[in-house]
Amino acid sequence: MASMMFSRQALRLSSRVRRCYSTHPAAEVQTLGVVGAGQMGLGIALVAAQKAGVQVTLVDSSQKSLDKGLYFADKLLAKDVAKQRITQEQADAARKLLTPSLSLDSLSNADFVIEAVPEIPSLKFEIFAKLAEVCPKHAILATNTSSISITRIAAATTGGNPNDTSNSSRVVSTHFMNPVPVQKGVEIIAGLQTSQETLDAAVKFCQRMGKITSVSADSPGFLANRILMPYINEAIICLETNVGDRDSIDAIMKNGTNVPMGPLQLADFIGLDTCLAIMKVLHSETGDSKYRPAVLLRNMVDAGWLGKKSGKGFYDY
Repeated sequence: MASMMFSRQALRLSSRVRRCYSTHPAAEVQTLGVVGAGQMGLGIALVAAQKAGVQVTLVDSSQKSLDKGLYFADKLLAKDVAKQRITQEQADAARKLLTPSLSLDSLSNADFVIEAVPEIPSLKFEIFAKLAEVCPKHAILATNTSSISITRIAAATTGGNPNDTSNSSRVVSTHFMNPVPVQKGVEIIAGLQTSQETLDAAVKFCQRMGKITSVSADSPGFLANRILMPYINEAIICLETNVGDRDSIDAIMKNGTNVPMGPLQLADFIGLDTCLAIMKVLHSETGDSKYRPAVLLRNMVDAGWLGKKSGKGFYDY
């Protein structure tokens, strides 16, 4: 009962904080910035161009990554045209909305920014401190993090003055699912500083992108990974302790619970390094031993067997 009372009090406090720290985001997003040209960032940028019809600036520190990302965009658009999902004119129009850039300074006119770089806290903090300086004061600053606290990311925008919430109140998480062009779900997560206007604007924009939104509290792993990663981790433990072999583990979950792929194959598609990083966050942030990463998972990451992206994981690609 005491914990329930505390939770209700915390929710009331969070609501009051969001009303107090309200911002005035752009009424309608016209320009989007995406930071990170990897698989997630490119997917977000492409869907925003196709579905929301907004001008997208895709930023990465590596020209090679930008070239690779845009080449992948061309392939995805050509595939959609070949399968008659879209016309060539629609593909050309979407492609023209994607502009590459090597500098965060190019986001000085963005209405909405989504960061999609690797799950390295210090890197995200550095990027958000810079975005707070570069972007217009109405711009929403969103992160695609799958596990790092939104409150901590928002705090990086304050310039060392936590009482100044002019920047931290416009930070939110828009956690897209992989692959972005296929998966409909997006988690929207508000930090303690996030204003209600920011939260509403994030929900509205993701819906413009054709996504189905779910709202989560800023708790370790949020909703999707709080449920999904322990499931994958337990499957890996079953493999390492010989409860079942790879094919049996994946087959029983596919054929017994009607999921499209088994947990070990899914881990390969997500990336074993990503799975390990999220499990480490869950373990350290909650202090609960049930989130201890499987030894086999750690060993496979150490070996460089990261799944589909490295060519070898639980399966060979």
